[in-house]
Amino acid sequence: MFEKGHFCNMLYFKKPMSLLMACVLLFSNCNAGRKVSIEKLKKPLNIILMIGDGMGLAQISAASFVYGGLFMETLLDMGLVKTSSSNDYITDSAAGATAYSTGVKTYNGAIGLGPDSISRITILEEAKANGKSVGLIATCSITHATPGSFFGHQLNREMHNAIAGDFYGKNIDYVAGTGKPYFDIERLLKDGYQVQTGPEVLEMNKSKKQFWFYNDSIDAPKAKERGMWLKNASMRGIEHLSQNRNGFFLMIEGSQIDWGGHDNDFNYTITELKDFDETIKSVIEFAKKDGNTLVIITADHETGGLSLNHGDLKNRTLETSFASTHHSGIMVPVFAYGPGSERFRGTMENISIHHKMKLLFGF
Repeated sequence: MFEKGHFCNMLYFKKPMSLLMACVLLFSNCNAGRKVSIEKLKKPLNIILMIGDGMGLAQISAASFVYGGLFMETLLDMGLVKTSSSNDYITDSAAGATAYSTGVKTYNGAIGLGPDSISRITILEEAKANGKSVGLIATCSITHATPGSFFGHQLNREMHNAIAGDFYGKNIDYVAGTGKPYFDIERLLKDGYQVQTGPEVLEMNKSKKQFWFYNDSIDAPKAKERGMWLKNASMRGIEHLSQNRNGFFLMIEGSQIDWGGHDNDFNYTITELKDFDETIKSVIEFAKKDGNTLVIITADHETGGLSLNHGDLKNRTLETSFASTHHSGIMVPVFAYGPGSERFRGTMENISIHHKMKLLFGF
Protein backbone atom coordinates (compact mmCIF):
# COMPACT_ATOMS: atom_id res chain seq x y z
CA MET A 1 0.00 0.00 0.00
CA PHE A 2 1.12 3.56 -0.73
CA GLU A 3 -0.34 6.27 1.49
CA LYS A 4 0.44 9.97 1.50
CA GLY A 5 3.90 9.15 0.18
CA HIS A 6 5.48 10.73 -2.80
CA PHE A 7 7.52 9.15 -5.55
CA CYS A 8 8.48 10.17 -9.05
CA ASN A 9 7.49 13.69 -9.95
CA MET A 10 5.68 14.29 -6.62
CA LEU A 11 2.76 11.94 -7.23
CA TYR A 12 0.65 11.66 -4.05
CA PHE A 13 -1.72 8.86 -3.05
CA LYS A 14 -4.28 10.14 -0.61
CA LYS A 15 -6.22 6.90 -0.23
CA PRO A 16 -5.12 3.30 0.11
CA MET A 17 -5.13 1.31 -3.09
CA SER A 18 -3.88 -1.99 -4.41
CA LEU A 19 -0.16 -2.33 -5.05
CA LEU A 20 -0.89 -3.10 -8.72
CA MET A 21 -2.90 0.08 -9.21
CA ALA A 22 -0.23 2.16 -7.49
CA CYS A 23 2.48 0.72 -9.74
CA VAL A 24 0.42 1.44 -12.85
CA LEU A 25 -0.08 5.06 -11.83
CA LEU A 26 3.54 5.50 -10.85
CA PHE A 27 4.77 4.13 -14.17
CA SER A 28 2.35 6.30 -16.13
CA ASN A 29 3.39 9.44 -14.26
CA CYS A 30 7.13 8.76 -14.55
CA ASN A 31 6.83 8.43 -18.32
CA ALA A 32 4.55 11.41 -18.85
CA GLY A 33 5.92 13.69 -21.54
CA ARG A 34 8.35 11.12 -22.89
CA LYS A 35 6.16 8.49 -24.50
CA VAL A 36 7.93 6.40 -27.10
CA SER A 37 6.69 7.35 -30.54
CA ILE A 38 5.53 4.49 -32.73
CA GLU A 39 6.91 6.43 -35.69
CA LYS A 40 10.39 6.59 -34.16
CA LEU A 41 10.41 2.84 -33.57
CA LYS A 42 9.49 2.20 -37.18
CA LYS A 43 12.32 0.92 -39.37
CA PRO A 44 12.48 1.41 -43.13
CA LEU A 45 11.98 -1.49 -45.48
CA ASN A 46 13.98 0.34 -48.16
CA ILE A 47 16.91 2.77 -48.04
CA ILE A 48 17.89 5.02 -50.93
CA LEU A 49 21.25 6.72 -50.46
CA MET A 50 21.73 9.68 -52.80
CA ILE A 51 25.26 11.08 -53.13
CA GLY A 52 25.89 14.40 -54.83
CA ASP A 53 29.60 14.02 -55.52
CA GLY A 54 31.40 17.26 -54.62
CA MET A 55 28.15 18.91 -53.41
CA GLY A 56 28.90 21.34 -50.60
CA LEU A 57 26.84 24.03 -48.93
CA ALA A 58 28.12 26.70 -51.34
CA GLN A 59 27.04 24.64 -54.36
CA ILE A 60 23.58 24.17 -52.85
CA SER A 61 23.35 27.87 -51.92
CA ALA A 62 24.35 28.92 -55.43
CA ALA A 63 21.95 26.60 -57.23
CA SER A 64 19.13 27.61 -54.89
CA PHE A 65 19.73 31.29 -55.63
CA VAL A 66 20.07 30.93 -59.40
CA TYR A 67 17.08 28.59 -59.80
CA GLY A 68 14.86 30.20 -57.18
CA GLY A 69 15.00 27.32 -54.73
CA LEU A 70 15.74 23.59 -54.62
CA PHE A 71 13.49 20.72 -53.59
CA MET A 72 16.03 19.36 -51.09
CA GLU A 73 15.58 22.56 -49.07
CA THR A 74 12.05 21.46 -48.13
CA LEU A 75 13.33 18.49 -46.13
CA LEU A 76 13.25 19.09 -42.37
CA ASP A 77 15.70 16.52 -41.04
CA MET A 78 19.26 17.54 -41.81
CA GLY A 79 22.77 17.65 -40.41
CA LEU A 80 26.43 18.10 -41.29
CA VAL A 81 29.02 15.47 -42.19
CA LYS A 82 32.78 15.54 -41.57
CA THR A 83 34.51 14.01 -44.56
CA SER A 84 38.17 13.30 -43.70
CA SER A 85 39.75 9.99 -44.75
CA SER A 86 42.02 7.87 -42.54
CA ASN A 87 45.23 9.37 -43.96
CA ASP A 88 44.26 12.88 -45.03
CA TYR A 89 42.10 15.75 -43.87
CA ILE A 90 40.98 16.04 -47.52
CA THR A 91 39.25 12.89 -48.69
CA ASP A 92 38.94 11.61 -52.23
CA SER A 93 35.77 10.00 -53.59
CA ALA A 94 37.01 6.45 -53.07
CA ALA A 95 37.71 6.87 -49.36
CA GLY A 96 34.58 9.02 -48.96
CA ALA A 97 32.32 6.45 -50.59
CA THR A 98 34.01 3.56 -48.77
CA ALA A 99 33.23 5.31 -45.47
CA TYR A 100 29.55 5.29 -46.46
CA SER A 101 29.59 1.77 -47.85
CA THR A 102 31.60 0.02 -45.10
CA GLY A 103 31.53 2.27 -42.03
CA VAL A 104 35.34 2.39 -41.93
CA LYS A 105 37.58 5.36 -42.66
CA THR A 106 40.26 4.34 -45.14
CA TYR A 107 43.12 5.79 -47.17
CA ASN A 108 42.53 7.90 -50.25
CA GLY A 109 42.16 5.75 -53.33
CA ALA A 110 40.93 2.62 -51.56
CA ILE A 111 37.85 0.84 -52.94
CA GLY A 112 35.91 -1.15 -50.35
CA LEU A 113 39.02 -1.76 -48.22
CA GLY A 114 39.98 -0.71 -44.73
CA PRO A 115 43.20 1.23 -43.95
CA ASP A 116 44.89 -2.17 -43.58
CA SER A 117 43.99 -2.98 -47.23
CA ILE A 118 41.66 -5.77 -46.07
CA SER A 119 38.21 -6.01 -47.68
CA ARG A 120 35.22 -4.83 -45.68
CA ILE A 121 31.65 -5.93 -46.39
CA THR A 122 29.59 -3.11 -47.88
CA ILE A 123 26.04 -2.09 -47.03
CA LEU A 124 25.01 -3.22 -50.53
CA GLU A 125 26.56 -6.67 -50.02
CA GLU A 126 25.02 -6.97 -46.58
CA ALA A 127 21.59 -5.94 -47.85
CA LYS A 128 21.82 -8.60 -50.55
CA ALA A 129 22.88 -11.23 -48.00
CA ASN A 130 19.79 -10.32 -45.96
CA GLY A 131 17.42 -10.96 -48.85
CA LYS A 132 16.97 -7.42 -50.12
CA SER A 133 17.27 -6.33 -53.74
CA VAL A 134 20.13 -3.91 -54.45
CA GLY A 135 20.97 -1.32 -57.10
CA LEU A 136 23.48 1.28 -58.27
CA ILE A 137 22.94 4.35 -60.48
CA ALA A 138 25.50 6.98 -61.51
CA THR A 139 26.10 9.59 -64.20
CA CYS A 140 29.59 8.14 -64.68
CA SER A 141 31.19 4.72 -65.03
CA ILE A 142 29.90 2.12 -62.58
CA THR A 143 33.57 1.30 -61.93
CA HIS A 144 34.21 4.89 -60.81
CA ALA A 145 35.17 5.59 -57.20
CA THR A 146 31.73 6.16 -55.69
CA PRO A 147 29.62 3.36 -57.24
CA GLY A 148 32.64 1.04 -57.32
CA SER A 149 33.09 1.35 -53.56
CA PHE A 150 29.72 -0.33 -52.96
CA PHE A 151 30.67 -3.63 -54.64
CA GLY A 152 34.41 -3.52 -55.40
CA HIS A 153 37.42 -4.31 -53.23
CA GLN A 154 40.61 -2.97 -54.79
CA LEU A 155 43.76 -1.19 -53.66
CA ASN A 156 43.37 1.72 -56.05
CA ARG A 157 40.40 3.46 -57.65
CA GLU A 158 42.14 3.53 -61.05
CA MET A 159 41.94 -0.27 -61.34
CA HIS A 160 38.73 -0.10 -63.40
CA ASN A 161 39.00 -3.54 -65.00
CA ALA A 162 39.63 -5.17 -61.63
CA ILE A 163 36.72 -3.27 -60.08
CA ALA A 164 34.48 -4.46 -62.94
CA GLY A 165 35.71 -7.98 -62.22
CA ASP A 166 34.41 -7.65 -58.65
CA PHE A 167 30.92 -7.04 -60.05
CA TYR A 168 30.33 -10.55 -61.35
CA GLY A 169 28.58 -12.92 -58.97
CA LYS A 170 27.29 -10.14 -56.71
CA ASN A 171 23.77 -10.46 -58.16
CA ILE A 172 23.20 -6.73 -58.12
CA ASP A 173 19.61 -6.42 -59.32
CA TYR A 174 19.67 -3.06 -61.09
CA VAL A 175 22.52 -0.97 -62.49
CA ALA A 176 22.50 2.18 -64.63
CA GLY A 177 25.48 4.26 -65.71
CA THR A 178 28.42 4.13 -68.10
CA GLY A 179 31.66 2.15 -68.27
CA LYS A 180 30.59 -0.43 -70.83
CA PRO A 181 34.16 -0.99 -72.16
CA TYR A 182 35.19 -2.33 -68.74
CA PHE A 183 32.53 -5.06 -68.67
CA ASP A 184 32.26 -8.45 -70.36
CA ILE A 185 28.81 -8.24 -71.93
CA GLU A 186 28.64 -11.98 -72.68
CA ARG A 187 29.32 -12.71 -69.05
CA LEU A 188 26.62 -10.29 -67.95
CA LEU A 189 24.13 -12.05 -70.23
CA LYS A 190 25.16 -15.44 -68.83
CA ASP A 191 24.71 -14.04 -65.33
CA GLY A 192 21.06 -13.33 -66.15
CA TYR A 193 21.17 -9.62 -67.01
CA GLN A 194 19.04 -7.84 -69.53
CA VAL A 195 21.67 -5.50 -70.96
CA GLN A 196 20.47 -2.31 -72.66
CA THR A 197 22.46 0.54 -74.18
CA GLY A 198 21.31 4.06 -75.00
CA PRO A 199 19.78 7.09 -73.28
CA GLU A 200 16.18 6.16 -74.08
CA VAL A 201 14.09 4.12 -71.64
CA LEU A 202 13.46 0.71 -73.20
CA GLU A 203 11.03 -2.03 -72.24
CA MET A 204 12.18 -3.86 -69.12
CA ASN A 205 12.03 -7.60 -68.47
CA LYS A 206 11.10 -7.50 -64.80
CA SER A 207 12.12 -11.11 -64.25
CA LYS A 208 15.75 -10.35 -65.14
CA LYS A 209 18.49 -8.33 -63.48
CA GLN A 210 19.05 -5.05 -65.29
CA PHE A 211 22.22 -3.35 -66.56
CA TRP A 212 21.43 -0.12 -68.40
CA PHE A 213 24.44 1.53 -70.06
CA TYR A 214 23.84 5.13 -71.04
CA ASN A 215 26.15 4.68 -74.04
CA ASP A 216 29.07 2.60 -75.32
CA SER A 217 31.59 4.95 -73.75
CA ILE A 218 33.30 5.32 -70.38
CA ASP A 219 31.71 8.70 -69.61
CA ALA A 220 28.24 10.22 -69.90
CA PRO A 221 27.65 13.70 -71.33
CA LYS A 222 26.69 16.72 -69.22
CA ALA A 223 23.20 17.21 -67.81
CA LYS A 224 21.96 19.43 -70.64
CA GLU A 225 22.59 16.63 -73.13
CA ARG A 226 21.42 13.82 -70.83
CA GLY A 227 18.04 15.42 -70.27
CA MET A 228 16.07 13.59 -67.55
CA TRP A 229 18.13 10.40 -67.78
CA LEU A 230 19.16 10.31 -64.10
CA LYS A 231 15.56 10.79 -62.97
CA ASN A 232 14.30 8.15 -65.44
CA ALA A 233 17.00 5.65 -64.50
CA SER A 234 16.26 6.18 -60.81
CA MET A 235 12.50 5.74 -61.07
CA ARG A 236 12.95 2.72 -63.32
CA GLY A 237 15.32 1.25 -60.75
CA ILE A 238 12.92 1.85 -57.89
CA GLU A 239 10.16 0.16 -59.88
CA HIS A 240 12.34 -2.88 -60.52
CA LEU A 241 13.68 -3.19 -56.97
CA SER A 242 10.23 -2.69 -55.41
CA GLN A 243 9.19 -6.13 -56.65
CA ASN A 244 11.00 -7.61 -53.64
CA ARG A 245 8.69 -7.69 -50.62
CA ASN A 246 11.76 -7.87 -48.39
CA GLY A 247 12.81 -4.39 -49.50
CA PHE A 248 15.82 -2.90 -51.23
CA PHE A 249 18.95 -0.76 -51.00
CA LEU A 250 19.71 1.69 -53.80
CA MET A 251 22.63 4.12 -54.23
CA ILE A 252 22.14 7.01 -56.67
CA GLU A 253 25.06 9.31 -57.49
CA GLY A 254 24.98 12.73 -59.12
CA SER A 255 28.56 12.20 -60.27
CA GLN A 256 29.33 15.26 -62.33
CA ILE A 257 28.69 17.96 -59.74
CA ASP A 258 32.24 17.05 -58.75
CA TRP A 259 33.54 17.36 -62.31
CA GLY A 260 32.21 20.91 -62.57
CA GLY A 261 34.10 21.76 -59.39
CA HIS A 262 37.33 20.24 -60.66
CA ASP A 263 36.95 22.27 -63.86
CA ASN A 264 36.12 25.43 -61.85
CA ASP A 265 33.11 25.65 -64.14
CA PHE A 266 30.28 27.25 -62.14
CA ASN A 267 27.51 26.66 -64.68
CA TYR A 268 28.54 23.02 -65.12
CA THR A 269 28.41 22.58 -61.34
CA ILE A 270 24.97 24.05 -60.74
CA THR A 271 23.27 22.47 -63.77
CA GLU A 272 24.44 19.06 -62.55
CA LEU A 273 23.18 19.90 -59.06
CA LYS A 274 19.82 20.98 -60.45
CA ASP A 275 19.57 17.67 -62.33
CA PHE A 276 20.35 15.82 -59.09
CA ASP A 277 17.72 17.85 -57.22
CA GLU A 278 15.04 17.01 -59.81
CA THR A 279 15.83 13.34 -59.21
CA ILE A 280 15.61 13.87 -55.45
CA LYS A 281 12.12 15.32 -55.88
CA SER A 282 10.88 12.25 -57.75
CA VAL A 283 12.51 9.88 -55.26
CA ILE A 284 10.93 11.69 -52.30
CA GLU A 285 7.54 11.61 -54.00
CA PHE A 286 7.89 7.83 -54.23
CA ALA A 287 8.95 7.65 -50.56
CA LYS A 288 5.93 9.70 -49.46
CA LYS A 289 3.54 7.35 -51.23
CA ASP A 290 5.38 4.23 -50.10
CA GLY A 291 5.72 5.11 -46.41
CA ASN A 292 8.44 2.50 -45.80
CA THR A 293 11.40 4.14 -47.57
CA LEU A 294 14.18 6.17 -45.98
CA VAL A 295 15.92 8.59 -48.36
CA ILE A 296 19.33 9.97 -47.37
CA ILE A 297 20.88 12.78 -49.43
CA THR A 298 24.49 13.79 -48.85
CA ALA A 299 27.89 14.27 -50.50
CA ASP A 300 31.25 12.53 -50.20
CA HIS A 301 33.09 15.89 -50.04
CA GLU A 302 33.03 19.44 -51.37
CA THR A 303 34.95 20.21 -54.56
CA GLY A 304 36.70 23.43 -55.54
CA GLY A 305 36.28 25.52 -52.39
CA LEU A 306 33.51 27.47 -54.09
CA SER A 307 33.01 31.03 -52.83
CA LEU A 308 29.93 33.19 -53.52
CA ASN A 309 31.28 36.74 -53.64
CA HIS A 310 28.39 38.84 -54.89
CA GLY A 311 24.79 38.32 -55.94
CA ASP A 312 22.33 40.28 -58.05
CA LEU A 313 18.90 39.82 -56.46
CA LYS A 314 17.02 41.09 -59.49
CA ASN A 315 18.68 38.94 -62.15
CA ARG A 316 19.63 36.04 -59.88
CA THR A 317 23.23 36.05 -61.00
CA LEU A 318 26.31 35.43 -58.89
CA GLU A 319 29.95 36.39 -58.90
CA THR A 320 31.90 33.35 -57.76
CA SER A 321 35.43 32.06 -57.37
CA PHE A 322 37.06 28.73 -56.65
CA ALA A 323 39.91 28.22 -54.20
CA SER A 324 41.33 25.22 -56.05
CA THR A 325 40.65 22.52 -58.61
CA HIS A 326 40.65 19.87 -55.88
CA HIS A 327 38.50 18.78 -52.96
CA SER A 328 38.21 20.69 -49.70
CA GLY A 329 37.66 19.66 -46.10
CA ILE A 330 34.48 21.70 -45.69
CA MET A 331 31.69 19.75 -44.01
CA VAL A 332 28.87 18.67 -46.31
CA PRO A 333 25.13 18.53 -45.60
CA VAL A 334 22.99 15.45 -45.09
CA PHE A 335 19.22 15.56 -45.60
CA ALA A 336 16.86 12.69 -44.77
CA TYR A 337 13.21 11.79 -45.25
CA GLY A 338 11.25 8.76 -44.08
CA PRO A 339 11.38 6.26 -41.21
CA GLY A 340 14.47 6.98 -39.11
CA SER A 341 15.18 10.36 -40.71
CA GLU A 342 15.52 12.06 -37.33
CA ARG A 343 18.75 10.11 -36.73
CA PHE A 344 20.49 12.27 -39.34
CA ARG A 345 20.21 15.53 -37.40
CA GLY A 346 23.31 17.18 -35.98
CA THR A 347 26.99 16.86 -36.86
CA MET A 348 28.52 13.45 -37.57
CA GLU A 349 31.48 11.65 -39.10
CA ASN A 350 30.98 10.18 -42.57
CA ILE A 351 31.18 6.62 -41.22
CA SER A 352 28.11 7.36 -39.07
CA ILE A 353 25.95 7.33 -42.21
CA HIS A 354 26.81 3.64 -42.70
CA HIS A 355 26.22 2.71 -39.07
CA LYS A 356 22.85 4.48 -39.01
CA MET A 357 21.73 2.69 -42.19
CA LYS A 358 22.82 -0.65 -40.77
CA LEU A 359 21.02 0.01 -37.49
CA LEU A 360 17.81 1.03 -39.22
CA PHE A 361 17.92 -2.01 -41.50
CA GLY A 362 18.39 -4.16 -38.41
CA PHE A 363 21.59 -5.82 -39.62
